[in-house]
Amino acid sequence: MSKKYAIFITALFCAVLGTFFVANAVTPDKAFSPMENRMLSQAPTLRPGKLTSLLPIRAEGNLLNGEFMEDFESYVTDQFVLRDQWIALKAGAEYASGKRENNGVYLCDQHTLISRFDPPADDRAVRRCENNFGYVDALTTLTDKPVYFSLIPGKSSVWADLLPEGAPNGDESVYLSRGSRTAAHWIDVNTALTAHKDEPIYYRTDHHWTTLGAYYAYAELVRGMGMEPKALSEFTPTVASTEFYGTTFSTSGVRWIAPDTIYFYVPQEAASVTNYFDADPTPGRLYDTGKLAEKDKYSAFLGGNKPLTILRSNVVGADAPKLLLVRDSFADSLAPYLTYHFSEIHLVDPRYYKTATAQYVKDNGIDQVLVLYSVENFVADGNLFVMSQPAK
Repeated sequence: MSKKYAIFITALFCAVLGTFFVANAVTPDKAFSPMENRMLSQAPTLRPGKLTSLLPIRAEGNLLNGEFMEDFESYVTDQFVLRDQWIALKAGAEYASGKRENNGVYLCDQHTLISRFDPPADDRAVRRCENNFGYVDALTTLTDKPVYFSLIPGKSSVWADLLPEGAPNGDESVYLSRGSRTAAHWIDVNTALTAHKDEPIYYRTDHHWTTLGAYYAYAELVRGMGMEPKALSEFTPTVASTEFYGTTFSTSGVRWIAPDTIYFYVPQEAASVTNYFDADPTPGRLYDTGKLAEKDKYSAFLGGNKPLTILRSNVVGADAPKLLLVRDSFADSLAPYLTYHFSEIHLVDPRYYKTATAQYVKDNGIDQVLVLYSVENFVADGNLFVMSQPAK
């Protein structure tokens, strides 16, 4: 290699680095990524810490313990200019080379994207997982109302036959089995979902179940609570959107597969909806159709994540029981079905609503409690301790 060519390559390399440095410096930071449907890391604050003596260094600082550099690396990665385009380019190159996994997402048969299930691994995560099962047990002792419990298997379990051959994947059945041994009334929805696995019960581009998948789970849940579900034939599905690309699509970097279709099964008029962000009530709807114009179209169900949402049924009488549903976002597309059995459905998201569950049952005349989570969210959630707090 000649000296001139070496100089040219060095200058080109420096020019590329300089261009990206300047581009990242002048591009405003983003707080939220619509494509990935998550908050992005922001610039960390440097806290050097103080010396109380020559040794040791006080722990308040984040510089010498490595936290600052970890946070800064996350910040640079999240805020890198043209981030979405680079993710798509990386995914395209890897899939072209024969790789079928990117960012923990497998490109599977039938143009389906499935996230790998990673079970709790380190000691802290394992303890958190076991604590969560213990919190369910505790709730059964803190209220005299029946407590039902169910865990929802993910696509990586029910649609495991679509995964690439030999693809590493955790075993969710371990946690389903553990859930069945809690003191709560266990309701198995895994069997029903598996029986219908050849149907579109999950979105191909998102981690959630479809409204059809939610129906099969609803049927098992109400049977487990001693009621008879409405037949599927009694519902008339309506197309809400044919352009849904979910969170798995965003994470994968894949940009060349067809979108999903979202259906509504229960009529909008079946219930009135009230949301609570703080103490003040805000009117809501079973389906917030304005969300269908946004990237996260799944949030059309109940308008997305809220601390507390109350559905008051217009199809059953006031003498029907009241249900408290401690849940994650899977329940948003299932809750409308429950309006045919309960006068009120109170949906609590412990990530945002910190009132003790037993206290809420006592204060609101709740008749039955259902804890309903996807396996992946349940084993990792650090907010379920509210179920173990006693009422006053």
